[in-house]
Amino acid sequence: MSPSERIDVPEALARSYTRNGGEEEQAWIAGLPALVTEFLDRWELKRDGGLSSGEASLVVPVLRVDGTRAVLKLQRPREETTAALIGLRTWNGNGMVRLLDHDPVSSTMLLERLDGSRTLASVEDDDVAMRILAELLARLHSVPVPGGLRGLGDIAGDMLKEVPQAVASLTAPTDRQRLHRWASAVDELAGEPGDRMLHWDLHYDNVLAAEREPWLAIDPEPLVGDPGFDLWPALDTGWEQIAATGDALRVVRRRFDLLTEALELDRGRATGWTLGRLLQNTLWDIEDGRTTIDPSQIAVADALLER
Repeated sequence: MSPSERIDVPEALARSYTRNGGEEEQAWIAGLPALVTEFLDRWELKRDGGLSSGEASLVVPVLRVDGTRAVLKLQRPREETTAALIGLRTWNGNGMVRLLDHDPVSSTMLLERLDGSRTLASVEDDDVAMRILAELLARLHSVPVPGGLRGLGDIAGDMLKEVPQAVASLTAPTDRQRLHRWASAVDELAGEPGDRMLHWDLHYDNVLAAEREPWLAIDPEPLVGDPGFDLWPALDTGWEQIAATGDALRVVRRRFDLLTEALELDRGRATGWTLGRLLQNTLWDIEDGRTTIDPSQIAVADALLER
């Protein structure tokens, strides 16, 4: 095998699976080169560039037999991957990267190739970029919901059960008060969790330039719920640059107004479900050992509640 054909798993991807992973995760990483070779052969693909990866997946640029450019995406089978496949099949390229083929056993996907070097973050005018993202969200939310996806009602219920123990883990009384307030907002809305298919993680880096359309979404983590629960990633995207402006609250409010107007959302409900995302993020942080609420989460909440 020539150096150009050799499949070396990126170090960052290997670390993400082996640092805290068990035997199954380590075995998957060890077997990844052979898995790539298997699907190159099975789908008659030819490698067409260097490998790239995220924390959970390997991406291999390829050419199909007819010369079509595509990417092979490999990740361990899990609930989120199954949901992504359901979403990709349902959206069928409507505002979303198109699924060309997939293997249900290994969760390997063949996707149309987008321009990974140009994300929506490259658009200098934040209002223009946010409107593009909002238009994509509107299209994604408009597709009839399939079966097999988790519902926001169940997720909200699970979050609320975790709150008492999580509050006890926070060291600052003000943080405890915040978490209680966010939980109360979710409790008020949990009885009407919504019925749209959500992306769950649409931010600037998950929108890529494309040939078929100017911009398309990638990496969905679909669930069924209220569109207001889909706003936080967009509000938070590029947070370091937002914070550097010294006027983060104004930027968050402007983004929130653009999104809710474009999606025709009730701003009270959208605020409540955004607080639900802040609650979810904080619960995950506490699970990872944090004892304070992240300042960016506090800033988003302040922007929406103190206006």
